[in-house]
Amino acid sequence: MFGTNGLTCMCNHYRNAPELIPTWREYAGFDIRQPNVEFASDVYPKRPGMIVRRDDGAVRSDVMLWGVPTMVKGATKMLEKRVTNVRNLASPFWKSMLASPPQRCLVPFSTFAEPKAGQGRQEWWFSIPDQPLAAFAGTWRNTEHGPCYAFLTCEPNQLVERLHPKAMPVILEPAQYEEWLSTDYSGACAMARPFPADRMSVE
Repeated sequence: MFGTNGLTCMCNHYRNAPELIPTWREYAGFDIRQPNVEFASDVYPKRPGMIVRRDDGAVRSDVMLWGVPTMVKGATKMLEKRVTNVRNLASPFWKSMLASPPQRCLVPFSTFAEPKAGQGRQEWWFSIPDQPLAAFAGTWRNTEHGPCYAFLTCEPNQLVERLHPKAMPVILEPAQYEEWLSTDYSGACAMARPFPADRMSVE
């Protein structure tokens, strides 16, 4: 997948753990229920994933496709690409979404993958031991394919950098969930920073 800056995007595979959603509710602070619509627990681009967003004042779970469609120039014609990772927060394509709190979301995950360089399809799997179900900082929009989401990336922390030096997803603390869903554009951009390396593990 490709970002709007033309660089190859990184995190294109993560896992959710639906059985942990009741536990996640307890420390997330939201009374979140598992969606009635089926969603993938092993999530790749274009698959339906669970997100959490504010809708008409209430915070609820929802299911959307991972990857926001955009048109990019191909060799002979314009091509549709699904953008899963958001890095350039000042891009007009993303700024209009990030500036609108109702278009921000939380993306629950249990582990996320980054490719092992030069090892084909093998991947490193990262997790947060003290948050068995954590959340990426996401954003979404309605498209001709239905509602689609992506999540923010940032500079990698020390753990991710030694294995995958280009970027890592923006991971939020539970205490930040409410702020992410309600703050202004500047506040949202300020939250795009690496998660502490000493609280993550990899295998």
